[in-house]
Amino acid sequence: MYALKKLEYKTIIHEYNSAEELSAGDRQLIQMAKEATAEAYAPYSNFYVGAALRLDNGTCVIGNNQENIAYPSGLCAERVAVFAASAQYPGIAFNTIAITAKSNDFIVDNPVTPCGSCRQVLAEYEHLYSKPIRIILCGAKGKVLVIDKVEDILPFSFRADKLKK
Repeated sequence: MYALKKLEYKTIIHEYNSAEELSAGDRQLIQMAKEATAEAYAPYSNFYVGAALRLDNGTCVIGNNQENIAYPSGLCAERVAVFAASAQYPGIAFNTIAITAKSNDFIVDNPVTPCGSCRQVLAEYEHLYSKPIRIILCGAKGKVLVIDKVEDILPFSFRADKLKK
């Protein structure tokens, strides 16, 4: 059986040796995400995730993971930040999110990535505001990854409007 058409998708990820190579605004967002890990509620995984989201009006909103013994009732840091921003600043788009993590059990050297649910939520807001959301990913130290838009890490996001004809 042969495919009628072969589709190829390209993802561009910018890799930096450290956060020092980024703009002051991006470094500030990373720092806010790192500080947000301190307030995460993660007594079961001991994996503390922080996110900081910059809105188009310059306001920054943080989020951190919130675990619950009745798994999966918790919520990831990215969604906490996105939903808080949307609730507190309705109608204001966001342009960048920084995500980082730490653990009591090991050093998180590599950049952490959003889970599938968080990618879908970010894609929803990217679609809602018809503009890309940059994603900055980092670990405790070392390299930083920057992705220009959510679509790059979730090319087939669920969109009901694409199902209608």
